[in-house]
Amino acid sequence: MKVVSFGEIMLRLSPDGYYKLFQKPELNTSFCVAEANVAVALSNFGDEAEFVTALPDNDIGRAACRELMRYGVKTDNIVYTGDRLGIFFAEKGASQRPSKVIYDRKNSAIASADPSPFNWEKIFDGADWFHITGITPALSDSLAKISVDAVTAAKKAGLTVSCDINYRSKLWSAEKARPVMTEIMKYVDVCIGNEEDAEIVFGIKAGATDVTKGQLDTDGYKKSLQTVAETFGCKIVAYSQRKSYSASDNGWSGIIYDDEKKQVYTSVQYDIRITDRIGGGDAFASGLIYALHNNISPANAIETAAAAGCLDQTLEGDFCLFGINDVLDLAGGNSSGRVKR
Repeated sequence: MKVVSFGEIMLRLSPDGYYKLFQKPELNTSFCVAEANVAVALSNFGDEAEFVTALPDNDIGRAACRELMRYGVKTDNIVYTGDRLGIFFAEKGASQRPSKVIYDRKNSAIASADPSPFNWEKIFDGADWFHITGITPALSDSLAKISVDAVTAAKKAGLTVSCDINYRSKLWSAEKARPVMTEIMKYVDVCIGNEEDAEIVFGIKAGATDVTKGQLDTDGYKKSLQTVAETFGCKIVAYSQRKSYSASDNGWSGIIYDDEKKQVYTSVQYDIRITDRIGGGDAFASGLIYALHNNISPANAIETAAAAGCLDQTLEGDFCLFGINDVLDLAGGNSSGRVKR
C-alpha cells in the first residue's frame, strides 16, 4: 500500500517543557506539520509513504528532507524552489494556561510554488491513496489551485482520497475557505475533521456541542457526520472528539460514519494527561487511513484512529513515533500503562 501526502513541512521552535517562549534563551528545533506528520506515522506503521512538497534549496530545506528520509518517507517528488522554509513557534500550555502557536510562514517555498513542477500523473504512478488537509490550500491562491489539481488527478488515477478539513483561522477566513474546500470535497472519499471544522467551513453544526465547556452532543455529532457524507458523497466521515478539561487533561475519542451501512460507531474515550497535543489529530488521521486501507471495519478503524491520536499526545513533538502494534495494543484495550517486560 502506497500513500502519498501533499502539503507543507515546517521548522518548529519550542522551549523546553512548559516554559513560555523566550523565558529561557534556548529553543528546540524539529521538522513537522500536518501532511508530513501523516507520512511519517504511516511509514512507522509499515506503509510505503511519500511526501510531496516544495522546499528551498538550502541547508534548512535539505535538513527537512533528510528528517523525512530518516523515518523511511519517500521524497523523490519534492520540488526545490523558493527562498525559505516556514517556521512556527509552539508553547505548550499547562493547567488553565492554553498552548500557543505563532506562525512565521508567509512566502514560504510551498506557499510561493506554482502548479507547473507538480507532475501528478507521475507522482501517483503506483500509489493507492492520496491525503491532503485544508491547511495546504489556505496558504496561497496558487496552492488552492494546486490542491484542486491534485485531488482531481488522484481521483482520475483511481486513488482513494482523504482530506482532513483542518481549518486554521490564522491562515484564511471561513468565507474564503468554504468555496475552495467545497470544490476539493467533490473528490474526497474519506473526510476527517472535528465538529468545529464542519461548522466553521461548511456551516454544519454538531448540535449542542460546546468544546470550551467540554460538552459533546453525541446525537448532534451523528447528524453532522451524516450531513457531511450526504452533502459531498463521502464514503467515510470521521471526527476526533476532544473534551478540554484543561490544557493538561483532555478526554479524547473518535466517531465515524459509514455511508454504505448508514451506521455510526464511536470509540472508547481516553482520559489523557497531555505531554504535547500538537499532532494528535494527524496521528488520528494516520490511524484511520491505515485501518481503512487494511480492510479493518469502520467500527474498529475508529478505535485504531483514537488510539493513535491518544498515544501521539503522550510524546514530545508532532511525529507519531509508535509502531502499529503499539497502536493496535491500545485499541484492543490495553490501556493500563503498565511496564512491558
